[in-house]
Formats: sequence, structure tokens, C-alpha cells
Amino acid sequence: MAAVRRYDILDTPPDGAYDRVAALAARLFDVPVATVTIVDEDRIWFKAAHGLEGVSEIGRDPGLCASAVLTDDTTVIPDTLADPVACSNPLVAGPMGVRFYAAAPIITADGHRLGTVNVLDTRPRKICDADSATLADLAAVVRDQLELRLSALNAVRAEQERRKLEQARRQEEEEARERAERDKAAIAAFASTLQRTLVPPALPAVPGMELACHYKTASPQEVGGDFYDVFPIGEGRWAFFLGDVCGKGPEAASITSLTRYTLRAAALVDPDPTAALKALNTALLLDAAVGTRFCTAMIGMIDPTADGGFTVTVATGGHPPAYHLSRTDLGGVRVEAVHPKGGMLVGALPEASFASRTLHLVPGQGLLLYTDGLTEARTADGRMLADSGLTEFLTKRPTPISASTLIEDTVALLDTLPDTDRDDVALLALSVPPPGEAPAGIMTTAHSVAAPTTATDSSVGQENPRP
Repeated sequence: MAAVRRYDILDTPPDGAYDRVAALAARLFDVPVATVTIVDEDRIWFKAAHGLEGVSEIGRDPGLCASAVLTDDTTVIPDTLADPVACSNPLVAGPMGVRFYAAAPIITADGHRLGTVNVLDTRPRKICDADSATLADLAAVVRDQLELRLSALNAVRAEQERRKLEQARRQEEEEARERAERDKAAIAAFASTLQRTLVPPALPAVPGMELACHYKTASPQEVGGDFYDVFPIGEGRWAFFLGDVCGKGPEAASITSLTRYTLRAAALVDPDPTAALKALNTALLLDAAVGTRFCTAMIGMIDPTADGGFTVTVATGGHPPAYHLSRTDLGGVRVEAVHPKGGMLVGALPEASFASRTLHLVPGQGLLLYTDGLTEARTADGRMLADSGLTEFLTKRPTPISASTLIEDTVALLDTLPDTDRDDVALLALSVPPPGEAPAGIMTTAHSVAAPTTATDSSVGQENPRP
């Protein structure tokens, strides 16, 4: 019965191949009735029936098919009335009056008998061994046809299963892609939110000075370690800093937060910017969570002067130089690197030393600070921009020396460089407007999570967004 179920043949529609076997058997044996039957648990089902109209199955009464399927050889009953078992079969005792019956079992390759190929007559007769062999060959033809059908069914089922698995795989991939997109968006939103907590939401208005900044992370999914800030320290004095924590991600973010608040607190206590870097160096070394991470930083103190300019004292801790921009007598641009000698990395060594330098910003001059993502950016031919490339760019700028134009032009420079392996970039610019010229008051648009702004003297009025 398991073999019958395996071939899945029961109750299938008529099939020309089996019908031809039944017709061929009737013609070869010159009988009115020939059938191809499959024996089920409680019935004998006709897959093909030549000479039997409207009959699809009969009961499993002993004597004919139900008995013939139990043997491996061809069953021949010359006269059914003379056979003690066959004589009571409904096909013999009933209206059909079968008197001759012969059947060959349909035997699978693994030895299971599924049913029979039968020939029936209404008169007694005898057949020879060759006829019995012919009937067995017809049963073998039916078996072969069943095997072909099973192979085709298995191929169809395998293809259906393959398609089902492929569809399930595609659905899983689509769901995984959607999850990844959601996770990516969530990570980007988290990183953006976290990043905004590490930089000021807007720069303050420093009377008589224009400020502008820009920040772009290398990846919206990853929190960068660059930072900057400008804040008052009392009595009309201001402080600013810009730096870069080693590494990226949540660990770098936590160190960035520690760095910003340490520098802020230290600047409020001691007007010497090197003291703030020493305090930061101690804080990083004492915090076990920092581990081996360090940072570079540049911090400055701003004091207004009577000539409308500012005295700026800058201290550095392993950070790239700032650039002091001024006009020459011939109308060109002088670019001077502000890089106090001896400033060491912050948080690397307990005995680290830091250096400072004081400069004077007069009207018409500016100061640009940046992180190394700018000078380490590569040009189209694969070379780093480097300090020399940045100096050349600043020297050739045709626009005025103002914080807003400095940031705009530097961002435009970055936009011309390939994005491949780009690091985070933070920019901070300070400038003093020439006499009689008000600060620009223009907001510089960021390309990333933080919204850089230009801050000016509050007397200029409300800042305007750049289109």
C-alpha cells in the first residue's frame, strides 16, 4: 500500500498510454474485456478498462484481481466456474458472466505488486506459455510507464520545492534587507543624535568677530571623534577649541564628551590654554574607560583689544597647525601656519608637554582650524592634499577673508575631492571684519549630522539660512 501511495496513481484521469495497453491486450488475446487495475486497501481501481463502460472500480472480492495480485507469476483461470474461489466473484456470478480470466501482476523494481493487467472472456479458453509471457510483458510496460510518470512527478515536485525554497529564500533576503535598512536608518538616526550632542547646536555671537564652522562625518552610521566649541569665559573673554579623538564609534564618542567638558571646565578656571590641555591629559590618563585612546586638540583664548581686533593665545596638543590669513600690501593673501613647537598628543603620556603662541587678529584677518580629515583627503590622482596643498589653496582664494567664506570655500574644495576612504572633517573659522563692514551673518550648511553655523556680533541681527 505504501508503494501504491508513492506512485500517486489512484483516481487520476484517463491516460492514453494505459488505455493503449488495455486495447492492445484485448486485441492480442482476442477478448472482449481487458483492464489495467491498481489494487487499493478496500477496492480494485481501473486505471484503464477496454470493453467496460462506466465501471471505474470494484470491491476486493477474492477470485480474480484480488487473488492475482498476490502472486509474482501470471494467473490463468481457463474456466472460472470450475475454480472454487473465482466462481463466487461478482464478475463471474453476476450479469457479466466472466468464464475466462488471466492476469499478470504489475511489479515494481523493488518487488511491490501494485495491481494487474487482465484479460477476460465470457467463454472458457486456454492460453499457452507464450501468451502468459506476453501478458507479463504488458504488465512490465505498465510498470515502466508508472516509473516514467513517477520520475516526472518527482521532477515537478523537486522543481516546485526548489521554487518554494527559492521564494522563501528571496522573501527571507527581502525581509533581511528591510531589517538591515531599518537597522541602518536607526543606527544613522542614533549616530546623528549622538553626534549632535558632541558639538554645539549653534555658535555663540562674539561681539566684533565672525565665526563659522562645518562638520562632516565619514559615515552617517558611525559617530566620529572630531569636536569643536566656542564659549564665554567671563569678563568679555572667550575660548574656543577643536580636536580629534582617536577612533570612531561609541567609545570615541564617550571620550569626545569627556574631552569637551574637561576643556570647558579647565578654561573657566585658568586663562592659560596649556593648563587646559594638561588638565585634559590628566583626565584621559586617569579614566580607565579611555584605555589607550588619545586625542589631538587646539585650544585658544580670545581677548578683545582697543584697536577692534583680538589677542588670541593658542595652545596645541599634537594637532595640525591653524592658519592665520591676512592681506598683503599688494592685495594678496598671506597664509601663516600657527603651530607652537613641542605640543604633544593629549592622553598618551603622563609627562606630555604642551606649547602655546599668541597672535593678534586685526580687522580683515582670519584664523582657520581643522582636523586632519581635511589635509589627509586625497585628490583625484591619489595624492594627499597635505599642508602644502591647503596652504596653496588658501593663498589663491580670491574671496574676502571672512569666517563664512573661509568655510564655504574649504567645503567647496572638499566637494571636489573623491569620497574614497574620507575621514571625518571638522572646520572652525574666526575672522575680524574690516572697519565699517558688518559681519556676514551667513549660516553655512553642513553635509552631515551637525548643522554648522556662522555666528557674528549680536548687533548684526538674526542669522539667515543659506539657500
